[in-house]
Amino acid sequence: MQTIAAVSLAGGQGKTTTCYFLAKMLAQAGKKVLAIDCDPQANLTFFLNHEVAPDRPTLLEVLKGTVSTEDGIYPTNDENLFLVPADSGLAKVTEYLSGSGTGALILQIRLQAVKELFDYVIIDVQPTRSQICLTAVGAADWVLIPAESATKGVNSLLDTQKFLAEQAQVMAFRGQILGIIPFRDRWVGRTQTLESRDNIAAMREFADDAPVLPTIRESEKFKQATRQGQLLSELGAKDLEYPFEKIIELLEDCKQLNQSIVVAV
Repeated sequence: MQTIAAVSLAGGQGKTTTCYFLAKMLAQAGKKVLAIDCDPQANLTFFLNHEVAPDRPTLLEVLKGTVSTEDGIYPTNDENLFLVPADSGLAKVTEYLSGSGTGALILQIRLQAVKELFDYVIIDVQPTRSQICLTAVGAADWVLIPAESATKGVNSLLDTQKFLAEQAQVMAFRGQILGIIPFRDRWVGRTQTLESRDNIAAMREFADDAPVLPTIRESEKFKQATRQGQLLSELGAKDLEYPFEKIIELLEDCKQLNQSIVVAV
């Protein structure tokens, strides 16, 4: 099981968009996928068409350990795709995580119970330096950093890289950055705007050793797809799925490399 978290310390950077399409496309390819909504705004839960019932457990109860991890997992409308949902009540878990002594490891611990059931876990992470964010990062084998192709996105990238480096220093993040994803790359016809071009160039400059992945173009098709619970290819916009196809290829390459290393050892 590989765990991938989308992390950006600012809102509107494309985290939920990335998680939604990545999870659905992996599931469509036959992989068993668990999506985890680690944000009290619960946008991923909404996009995956799950309505949280008042008497049913969510990520809050899973993290606190009042239910088993499996009891917090629900099927979605997509074959092979399952969800641990969130709602605004998830914010209440902060006190529990901060007082547990091992808050950064709680989600990783909870996922051990289902590691044989899924090929991939995709985590949509709250865009703040919160205890919820810390435990999501602590569970991640890989981090994707979506960043808007604007000045705000570049600043978010820098803040996120600093945050991950700080967590790595105290062994709270033991994964790796899979890549940086420029979001809302703006084009007019066949010409990329100067703002997008300059900001993506800045991302490459500040990326350190992390690859800058193919950009997510600005398009109303993304909103249309998430509102309707569909993939872009179902709307006749398969070309817009290219960034997610490349992420999946990268994940598969990393998986095969890890398997080769284990065999060699």
